[in-house]
Amino acid sequence: MKVVLAYSGGLDTSVAIPFLADRTGAEVIAVAVDVGQGGEDMKAVQQRALDCGAVESVVVDAREEFARDFCVPALQANALYMDRYPLVSALSRPLIVKHLVAAAKEFGGTHVSHGCTGKGNDQVRFEAGLAALDPELEVIAPARDFAWTRDKAIAFAEEKGLPIDVTKKSPYSIDQNLWGRAVETGFLEDIWNGPIEDVYSYTSDPSVPREPDKVVITFVQGVPVALDGRALSPLEIVAELNRRAGAQGVGRIDMVEDRLVGIKSREVYEAPGAIALIAAHMELENVTVERDLARFKRSVDQRWGELVYDGLWFSPLKKSLDAFIADAQRHVSGEIRLVLHGGKAVVTGRRSDASLYDFSLATYDTGDAFDQSLAKGFVQLWSLPSKIAAAREARRG
Repeated sequence: MKVVLAYSGGLDTSVAIPFLADRTGAEVIAVAVDVGQGGEDMKAVQQRALDCGAVESVVVDAREEFARDFCVPALQANALYMDRYPLVSALSRPLIVKHLVAAAKEFGGTHVSHGCTGKGNDQVRFEAGLAALDPELEVIAPARDFAWTRDKAIAFAEEKGLPIDVTKKSPYSIDQNLWGRAVETGFLEDIWNGPIEDVYSYTSDPSVPREPDKVVITFVQGVPVALDGRALSPLEIVAELNRRAGAQGVGRIDMVEDRLVGIKSREVYEAPGAIALIAAHMELENVTVERDLARFKRSVDQRWGELVYDGLWFSPLKKSLDAFIADAQRHVSGEIRLVLHGGKAVVTGRRSDASLYDFSLATYDTGDAFDQSLAKGFVQLWSLPSKIAAAREARRG
């Protein structure tokens, strides 16, 4: 029996290696996926898995793939769950699942394991993704299925002499990647408590006076391709905007969120690059997408975000919505100027060869090409159904 483990290098997944071996007799293949989370060197993570007893330890540099194939589609969908959360963790899970399945095929794995609890969304995201990509794989979730606690994990690590620091404990639960950073638990569980500055890492205090930062973002068919005229990859663009928008305090989110498992959870997010890019992309769509298509796309965007949040990245509906969104991006090309300052990303300029904005129709000054004589009849016809209905109400008392 071989178990492929989604490995982060932390306490829980490090303890999972000998635990799974003891409990099931399985050989454990550890798979760590770099999605731009930063922090510890991935070579150290790879070696720790071997030192904890893994028979194989795989590290996948998926940063370019994550930016191109997951962050960009989320941007094109203006994906904000509950109109606020840019799907930071939800976006990385299907990518990790993809590489877990690939490792299972390479090494002959029959089971997949993750460190998720039974209270969160990630268990669903992992297992729904696995069911879609390889329904023959069985799942073992030690933290959920065997009721682990941190105390039990520490005791097991000490008993086995594992090469991990079991004394270091953050007061928060943190998940981060290229698209943003999620913080929960600790004193944040009291929803009356406001976040304090040490919660944040990707963003600076927006109340500190500083000079604003102006940036011009170039899009081609909804894909960001340049900053200030410099051609860059999606990975480079998100990373630079994380730095620049983060330095201005852009992208802080404090919300009570509806989890898939049915509970409400207080979450604090930082997503400076994502929030800046979504603000720019939405405005470029305002300029280049026809009214009825834009109205309908807003409902598609919302449903797309809900599907991804709910772990259904590989679902048939998500695939069909992808096709609609891709078609809607055909004319979303041009430049948007943003001012990053005081915790906000504010659009101050728009420019596009595909623009539907016609100055001669929009202006109220000399040169106005709009034939206002047509408006009177239009308004009368437009309001005719309401007028007839009102007459009926009056007639029937």
